[in-house]
Amino acid sequence: MRAYERLLKYVKIHTASEEDRDTVPSTQRQFDLARCLAEELTGLGVQDVLVDDHSYVYGKIPAAPGYEKVPCIGFIAHLDTIPDFPGDHVNPQLITAYDGGEIPLGNSGRVLRPVDFPHLSGLKGHDLIVTDGTTVLGADDKAGVAEIVTMAERLLTQDIPHGPVAVCFCPDEEIGHGAALLDLERFGAVLGYTVDGDEPGWIEYENFNAASAKVQISGFNVHPGSAKDTMINASLVAMEFNQMLPAGDTPRQTQGYEGFFHLLEMNGDVEKASLQYIIRDHDAGAFAARKQCMLHICDLLNARYGEGTVTVTLKDQYRNMKEIIDVHPEAVEKAMAAMRACGLDPQPKPIRGGTDGAQLSFRGLPCPNLPTGGYAFHGPYEHASVQQMDLCTDVLCRIVQEFCA
Repeated sequence: MRAYERLLKYVKIHTASEEDRDTVPSTQRQFDLARCLAEELTGLGVQDVLVDDHSYVYGKIPAAPGYEKVPCIGFIAHLDTIPDFPGDHVNPQLITAYDGGEIPLGNSGRVLRPVDFPHLSGLKGHDLIVTDGTTVLGADDKAGVAEIVTMAERLLTQDIPHGPVAVCFCPDEEIGHGAALLDLERFGAVLGYTVDGDEPGWIEYENFNAASAKVQISGFNVHPGSAKDTMINASLVAMEFNQMLPAGDTPRQTQGYEGFFHLLEMNGDVEKASLQYIIRDHDAGAFAARKQCMLHICDLLNARYGEGTVTVTLKDQYRNMKEIIDVHPEAVEKAMAAMRACGLDPQPKPIRGGTDGAQLSFRGLPCPNLPTGGYAFHGPYEHASVQQMDLCTDVLCRIVQEFCA
């Protein structure tokens, strides 16, 4: 079976996670795909298949004869789709021999246009899987899941040299918990790869350092007719706080390695106001400076309006995995060699976000991210190339061969 055929099956299983839940998984429906995958892996001959109490799916592919002493490597993808756009009743559309033009997405009124997604010009002639415009597709990350399962099938049915290979499918990646409870001892790999990227040829092993910031403002409300030098309007102070941040350091105006402050939410009235931000930067020093900038603004406003008017609560979320991967360059070198063997020109690409691989790298499992052939994640314009999914599967199979060399 080809990877895209599995994707068409998996996307119809609703697996959206949900924020602000105390359970793992955050939604019981993620077990539906987990159990489906466990049954499929067992049928293929994968060993030690397990779905644990938190919806992690584990499995082991035994080494080919003569390669038992090759170190075990692992491949990881996530079960869930985003919580903030519909992921149920997915109705995938297969566009054969894409002509390079606009693609109407069902009867939704939405249109997938090359002017909005310039990479589409490079997919002319490919078979594309798209949405009907009302849901996500779920290629993030069911394309990665499909490719790992297809890799497992090939390793078990074809004469491909390989050492022991571990696979794991995780819940709740989209809400930042995907790697938290992955049992590394059970997984048993010395290094791993998440399969959760987009264009074949890219390899991602640099991600943002990340923190959240919650700003609380306490105002002082009196009658506006007698408010001279007395009233402190919390909403106005909140606006002042935001204006003191670097105006160009927003997601809309940054790219590549450039960091940002991203205002997620603001609420308030005269007495109380709040701002919620995320802070991102690839460079550790610049990341620290961004956090200090927020604290400095807090101090300035408190000096102006009175101590305790503004409080800032910072919470680190994840770190740049590059500092770990730099110590284990073989993870990147083997992946790049595999890509070259498959006719690609591998290039590193910084992740403007986070990844399960970042958490896993700092937990002791170096874990770069590999592409899937899926694009425009997290919305109705999500799509995937059938041919690129095949190519990404080829790369996975080739990686395990590179470790046998």
